[in-house]
Amino acid sequence: MRVLPLRATTALLATLLVAASFQDLTVAADGGGGVVPVPDSVCDAKCQKRCSLKLAGRCMGLCKMCCHDCGGCVPSGPYASKDECPCYRDMVSPKSRRPKCP
Repeated sequence: MRVLPLRATTALLATLLVAASFQDLTVAADGGGGVVPVPDSVCDAKCQKRCSLKLAGRCMGLCKMCCHDCGGCVPSGPYASKDECPCYRDMVSPKSRRPKCP
C-alpha cells in the first residue's frame, strides 16, 4: 500500500473541507431544508376549525401564516391545547413577545 505524501494528503483534506462548506451554504440558502410546503387547502381546513369561535378575519390570517410556517401543524380545535404543535405554540411577536398564533 502506497502512502500519500504530506502535500497530497493536505490538499485532499482541504478539498473535502471546502466541498462540505459549500454543501452547508446551499442548505442554508434553500431555507434550511426543514419545513415542507403545505397546500393552502390543508391550512384552510385546519384554521377554519381552529378559528370557528373567533372573528374569522384576523384569526384566519394569523392561523394560516402559523400553519404554513409550522409545516401544517395546527391545534385540533378552538379550545385545543397549543402543546399539540410546539412550533405553533412557540411563535411570538418580535416586539411584544406575545404569542403570534391564535
